[in-house]
Amino acid sequence: MKFDELNLSTPLLNALNDLGYTQATTIQHKALPVVMSGRDVVGIAQTGTGKTFAYLLPCLRQWKFSKEKNPQVLILVPTRELVVQVLEEIKKLGKYMSVTAIGVYGGTNINTQIAQVLQGADFIVATPGRLIDLSLKGVLKVKAIKKLVIDEVDEMLNLGFRSQLKLILDLLPLKRQNIMFSATMTDDVEILINDFFNQPVKIEAAPTGTPLANILQTAYEVPNFYTKINLLRLLLNDEAKTKVLVFTATKKLADEVFEQLESNFAGQTGIIHSNKSQNHRFEAVRQFHAGENRVLIATDIVARGIDISEVTHVINFDLPEVPENYIHRIGRTGRADKKGIAVAFITPNENDGRDRIEALMNFKIPVLELPDALEISTELTHDEMPKVYQPNMDLKAPRKEPTSPAFHEKIDKNKKVNGPKITRADKMREKYGKPKTRGQKPKRKR
Repeated sequence: MKFDELNLSTPLLNALNDLGYTQATTIQHKALPVVMSGRDVVGIAQTGTGKTFAYLLPCLRQWKFSKEKNPQVLILVPTRELVVQVLEEIKKLGKYMSVTAIGVYGGTNINTQIAQVLQGADFIVATPGRLIDLSLKGVLKVKAIKKLVIDEVDEMLNLGFRSQLKLILDLLPLKRQNIMFSATMTDDVEILINDFFNQPVKIEAAPTGTPLANILQTAYEVPNFYTKINLLRLLLNDEAKTKVLVFTATKKLADEVFEQLESNFAGQTGIIHSNKSQNHRFEAVRQFHAGENRVLIATDIVARGIDISEVTHVINFDLPEVPENYIHRIGRTGRADKKGIAVAFITPNENDGRDRIEALMNFKIPVLELPDALEISTELTHDEMPKVYQPNMDLKAPRKEPTSPAFHEKIDKNKKVNGPKITRADKMREKYGKPKTRGQKPKRKR
């Protein structure tokens, strides 16, 4: 369905035309009329399906100018990177409108954000923690909120924002429209919906775990970490791979892969994970987005929501522990009806993870032959070295032999023997041969 068939205003259609968008995605044309009806909405859509526009377009279509400084629309997202991205999308779509929007998130000076909030805005995009900080300080007034959007709600719950979300929902006016988007429908998401939503309409663009049709998935079976490094170097030598996202399982592994690639691809590689500073993270994404770096090494922090256009390849250096995260990772490529390629490096101890991912997708990832030029390394990391297990020997302390008392026998004169009571008179008689008195004075005669 085309956007001009969806009851959008002329300013929005002009902005979409400038961006080169004419055709709505499945989640967009399903969500727009329902959101504009005023009903609570729960949208289930994978990464890369265009769900940001699915809630921004109807919110902007129904926005009305107001002199009040308090925001009318609140959008909650899990990460600071996603705050920045949503703000950019509002700016693009509101190009021919007088709408104002601000973003608030942790890890930066709160006083700067307080000044922005006090100036007023129509839309506020926030992470839960910083929104609560501003509300409790009395800076941010939420009494005028008409629409609440919670994006990537399953990821928020995974990151531990459950109590913050409930507090925010309690702070907001009861009369509001709730709009929620999630990639998966977990038990925690269901509880949140049942507690705070009013008979929501459920919209599903594609069943959870459905692989995106325009992404070519392949895999290589490799023995160890250093062979993965050699294979990654070999693949990156192909300059046709102009924008490559490399996902690792942990922050430590991301740092190690970055160090290994620096010697061969210095000045072409960036890295992003939660231990990096805010400025470093923003700059790494900016350089990758602008094409200054063609490789970005990342943990799952950017698997959700970060819209980096024209990613040609996604390389899963390690498989994720959560099968759904594999879908979110590969969804970084093959966006906007473009083709993408996803490659997975799989070691023997990751076979169980592969089975869970393939069961979720109901799709078997094709395995390719290793390139002839690949050097198979025999070097192992500490974690890959065989573990030596000691037998569980139940060692007991030797039984102590009974020991003699810790004192000597008393001599005879010190022994106390119980017997008949001996009076003092008897003792004196025995000693002196006659009774011995105490020298009592005779009684005086009268």
